[in-house]
Order: sequence, then structure tokens, then C-alpha cells
Amino acid sequence: MRNKLILLPGWGLGSLPLEVLAEALRRLDEHLLVEIEPLPELDSGDCREWLLELDERLPPYTWLGGWSLGGMLASELAALRGERCCGLLTLASNPCFVAHDEWPHGMPEATFNEFYQGCQDNPAATLKRFSLLCSQGAADPRALARQLNMAAPHASAEQLLAGLQVLASFDSRDAIQRYAGPQLHLFAGGDALVPAEVAEALLTLQPDIEVGLLEEGSHAFPLERPHEVAAAIDAFLTEVRDD
Repeated sequence: MRNKLILLPGWGLGSLPLEVLAEALRRLDEHLLVEIEPLPELDSGDCREWLLELDERLPPYTWLGGWSLGGMLASELAALRGERCCGLLTLASNPCFVAHDEWPHGMPEATFNEFYQGCQDNPAATLKRFSLLCSQGAADPRALARQLNMAAPHASAEQLLAGLQVLASFDSRDAIQRYAGPQLHLFAGGDALVPAEVAEALLTLQPDIEVGLLEEGSHAFPLERPHEVAAAIDAFLTEVRDD
């Protein structure tokens, strides 16, 4: 299983943002098994329930990774598993998505609350808005947003709201500090949802990790720039194997 990488998607948009990246990784390394696992389909916003389901469902002794919310969950699961996790990869993943006094590098709480209320009132319109936010900073943001929105799965409003509750309450800073295995965290300079400053803040939080920043790119950079991201991940995995 040590040649297996499990990727978890982000909130609301399903597996599409990771599919092209997964294929690019398989082409770079034919021995690397890459799987995209869906997030829990729970109506509960309790982070522990999400983690317990993932821990029960996903095999041990694999690499864990994810995009956005998926990366936050992968971080916590890696810390939970310890030596039973080979390594951690996150993409556009903020340890705390919503800003607070101890972590100002996130979405303002008032903005998030407005977004949450919008999802309660009109989930479809909120997903469309989210697709637009994910594509800001891309070379062709309208085309990318349309691609994201069209491929979004038809989740229930309850599941979408539960995911937002997890996103708002999650804090994976301690997990990133506790997990002793290899870690790579990638960000994009044009990300409208996770500020580029998170990259430097993570290194301050935990110096013994690898952090990369694409100077250009949107929150959906795994879909927008899959080959560049795959090359960075492949180089990291090769370096870890050679150590």
C-alpha cells in the first residue's frame, strides 16, 4: 500500500477538480496507485464523525492527500494514523478556513456566515458562486467555473450545509504539527479562498515540512494546472523514497 495515494475532494464540487491530476500522476509513475475517494455523505457537521468514517473506510499504510476541505481532513487523518500513514499531501488547503484571532489567514467570519446563509436559501446558486470563487485567478476563470459547476454532484442541502459546518469548525494546525511523516502543502498565488500567505504561515507553524507556491493559479489549480502540480508531487515522492 505504500505506493498508493488516496486523494479527498473539497466541498461541494465532487471529484472533477482532482481527476485530471490523478491521471497525470499515474502517467508520471506507473507504479503509483492513485484513487479519489468521496467525502462522507453525512448530514452531521461533527468533524469527528467525518474522520471516523474516513478512517474506517480508507486502507492504512497509504499516502493521504486532498484538495481544500479534503486536505484538511487528510491532515487530521494522517495525525490520527501516525506511522500507519506514509505521508501527507494537501492542495489549496488552509488549516483554518475561517479566520480567527490566532489564525487571521482565512475567510472573514461574516463572509462565511453570509455564504452559509446563501446555501440554506439557495444551494444551487451558492454552488455556482463557489465555482466562480474557485476559478478566480485562473487564466480563463469563466470557462473553469463553468466546468466546475457543470460537474458538481447533486448533493442534498443537508449534506452541503454539514460540509460547511465542518469547514468552519475545522482546525488542522495541531495535526500538521503532530504528524511526523513527510508532508507537502501546495498553494497558488491567485487563490481567492486561501491566501498565499498561508504558505509562509505553515512553515512558521511547522518548519519540517515542504511547502510550494505556484505564483499564478486559482483555488482550483489542481484542475487548472494538473501537469505542473503532478510534477511537483512526483518530485516530492521521489525525494522521500530516495532518503
